[in-house]
Amino acid sequence: MNRADMGRATTGGRPYNHATHRRRSIRLKDYDYSQAGAYFVTICMQDRVCLFGEVVEGKMRLNEAGRMVHAVCEELPVFYPGVDIDAFAVMPNHIHGVIVLTGADMVGATPCGRPDAGQAQGPAPTRLSLPDVVHRFKTLTTKRYADAVRDHGWPPFARRLWQHNYYEHIIRNEASLNRIRQYIVDNPARWAFDRDNPDAVTPELEDRWRT
Repeated sequence: MNRADMGRATTGGRPYNHATHRRRSIRLKDYDYSQAGAYFVTICMQDRVCLFGEVVEGKMRLNEAGRMVHAVCEELPVFYPGVDIDAFAVMPNHIHGVIVLTGADMVGATPCGRPDAGQAQGPAPTRLSLPDVVHRFKTLTTKRYADAVRDHGWPPFARRLWQHNYYEHIIRNEASLNRIRQYIVDNPARWAFDRDNPDAVTPELEDRWRT
């Protein structure tokens, strides 16, 4: 499994501008996001606050919070049948990852023996959809981060840890998958130009991974 290098946190210098940094949602109407397939997902922290690490000389250095997020990414396939994680990277204020849904049904497994951790409201689904997986990831990481704020003095977050929405792209073929994998691996080296970097002087175009 191809996984990107990770890393420590910097606080943003410039005020966050919602008008210029809002990432468009491309959820497709009537598309079945529980069907087997590979999805490229980007999940950003609320207000792009950098709490997971810092990029030094093109390498991501995770702090404790970043290592926690990295661990949750690796745990998802262990506790949720039908979910696999391909390439992924934890950046200072967001994550990129390829989530693969295999089509397997749930068998009642819950993360770390905690039946309420990461569960959506209502009856438990027999098969996780992409929104289900993202919801569980956000819930698990938010709970662990909040516990560490209380117990270990991690920097607190305002309102919520993650943005409500997230960006996703349905991966249609092997060539697209390989481009996305390379984009994820290269992401730390291009942090200075990253649209999610609050200190980026010249942010690169959105969806550069398509080229």
